[in-house]
Amino acid sequence: MTAPTTITLSDADFAVPIEDRYFEDYVPGAVYVYGSVTMTEEDILRFAGEFDPQGIHIDPQAALRGPYQGLIASGWHTCAVMMRMYADHYISKVGGLASPGIDELRWVRPVRPGDSLSLRTTVRQTRVSRSRPDRGLVHTGIEVLDQHGDPVLTMTAVNFLLRRTATEGTTSAGSS
Repeated sequence: MTAPTTITLSDADFAVPIEDRYFEDYVPGAVYVYGSVTMTEEDILRFAGEFDPQGIHIDPQAALRGPYQGLIASGWHTCAVMMRMYADHYISKVGGLASPGIDELRWVRPVRPGDSLSLRTTVRQTRVSRSRPDRGLVHTGIEVLDQHGDPVLTMTAVNFLLRRTATEGTTSAGSS
């Protein structure tokens, strides 16, 4: 897979590159789009053969008789492609700590061979940690879009990120 190109849809683009991005750089309401990755039949069959060996994902002839009338990518494959774009372009290389999980994962439309996917992220909410003021929590709305701009996957990602002030040797007293 080639590295996706980056496109932004908001006036509030990240002011710093991913290698210098911290909690403070994630501004609620900012929207970014990264893409695209084209799903090939070969990639769909390979991924599903290893991780999700259901007929609709691994057998083009059986998939023709299935509910989607053709081969579709595993939802987990779509998640993996999303995660690659998310890690390559959105989540900080220096401030990213961990994720306590995701919320509301939905596969809303099948992904087929030849579909070109992009990632749209929306910073929904940020807050400084009450117990660890050197970091904050960022909630990001995620949509994986097909070549027509239709969502194929939606979810909310939650990430802990270091605060820039913490790396400069200062922290805010009385953080909420």
